[in-house]
Amino acid sequence: MSSHRVLLLAHGSSDPKWCETFEALARPSLDAIPEAAIAYMELSEPSLASEIARASRDGIEKVTVLPLFLAAGRHLRKDVPEMLEQLSARHGVITELAAPIGEHPLLAESISHIAKERLKI
Repeated sequence: MSSHRVLLLAHGSSDPKWCETFEALARPSLDAIPEAAIAYMELSEPSLASEIARASRDGIEKVTVLPLFLAAGRHLRKDVPEMLEQLSARHGVITELAAPIGEHPLLAESISHIAKERLKI
């Protein structure tokens, strides 16, 4: 077992169809990375809190949270860091908040590819 886990963090929604979209988006990563899981900030399960608690129970020492967000707004600048600080203290797990996927250059390239595909360029 690894001592490091990555959590793919989505916002969450009360709409199950919304969650299905993010679970499908996360599926290749979840299948390829043994210590990967999806978590939701709010409104959906599994929650960020429950996944940090599970990591602690599993003996994981460090959790990197990779936000499936396009940009770092209030949630990623304030809410999530505060949640991680509290959860780290409560469960004894080191947490790291990665930059949102929207800041990665590969996402910009993918968007360009999809736009060109739609225009049949």
